[in-house]
Amino acid sequence: MNASGLATHPVTAPHRRFLAAIVIDSIGTGAFVPVSMLYFLATTSLTPVQVGAALTTAGLLALPAGPLVGGLVDRYGAKPVLLAANLAQALGFAGYLVAGQTWQIVLFAWLNSAGRAVFFGCYGVTVTALAAPGRREHWFGLLGSLRNLGYAVGGLLSAVAVTIGTHGGYAAVVVVNALSYLAAFALLQAVPNARPEPGHDAAGGWPRVLRDRRYLTLVAHQLFFATSLFVLNIAIPVYAVNVLGLPGWTAGAVFTLNTLMVGFGQGIVVRWLRGRIRSHVLIAAHACFAAGYLLFLAADRMAVLALAIAVVLLGTGSYTFGEILGGPVTSTVAAESAPDALRGRYLALNQLAVTAAGAVAPVALSGLLSTGAAAIWLTLVGVSILGAALAAAIGRTVPAARNRIGGV
Repeated sequence: MNASGLATHPVTAPHRRFLAAIVIDSIGTGAFVPVSMLYFLATTSLTPVQVGAALTTAGLLALPAGPLVGGLVDRYGAKPVLLAANLAQALGFAGYLVAGQTWQIVLFAWLNSAGRAVFFGCYGVTVTALAAPGRREHWFGLLGSLRNLGYAVGGLLSAVAVTIGTHGGYAAVVVVNALSYLAAFALLQAVPNARPEPGHDAAGGWPRVLRDRRYLTLVAHQLFFATSLFVLNIAIPVYAVNVLGLPGWTAGAVFTLNTLMVGFGQGIVVRWLRGRIRSHVLIAAHACFAAGYLLFLAADRMAVLALAIAVVLLGTGSYTFGEILGGPVTSTVAAESAPDALRGRYLALNQLAVTAAGAVAPVALSGLLSTGAAAIWLTLVGVSILGAALAAAIGRTVPAARNRIGGV
């Protein structure tokens, strides 16, 4: 990738602009996501079912967006696509201010969902260009930490909006989010355009990508890993409060523990992992997920309230450690396994696995949760076992997965 030689320098002005853009973006997102349903219920006459159906429809319609722009990234570079994605999301959130009917919510939510999918589809291309080989886990980990802390700050802003509870309070959150995308758009202007060097072979296009069985195995692994990542937002707090009957503050404690561990521990763990084989780290990540799920199941057997709370928090810690171990490694392996000239398409396909997991997880996890504690947690243990098996498979077949973290 042509990134003006940035890969040879630890930190430059473009690095700082990119980091700042990610932080601002995550603060805006963190402010809106917790109040998205509440916002539409407070500002429209629609029912929760209508709002939920509109947002789900928009998410499903946005699924093709990432793969469709993969070719544009390979042809024109990641920067113009990143900029367009930020403008689309700014427009989408501005539209929320006037949306009052179901079709309007679908339209503007589609802009946001598609823009999000496009952004993360070419986000890895930019990080790969900015970070030198051997430093990519560090940069993916750093960006993950910053995003997590940004979500936490945004969550505090959303809490203020909910406390105020007025139309103006909710509208302020939407305005802040729209402005965050415009600010990110301005900052990304300074980031070099990551695009293939002239003469690189881009022949084959999507058919070549879809025939790459090794990468398809990697994408399958991404699907299982991403499924576990959605458990935190969808299942753990509901299970703790509604199923186990724990105090409401337990849900907040779960999110806080996750945020603090990822935000402050990610960099430490990446440094500690230096020299370890990537596929082995991914297997360990799935093992941590599975251990967390078994602890959540064990909490259902606890007769003492304080002990049940402690086991849930211990399970959250194990789960979060799986996220910390696997997040930077999955991103790095996906990026480095893609040929330079087709990296946009390859990473768009990988991001599609994440988007698909996000679309299916709410229905699947809520359905399992309604069936019982054993149904959801043992099923997720099975997901982790399959994920670990796929991690072992890519360790045998994908060169980037056999490499050691840090290139040592």
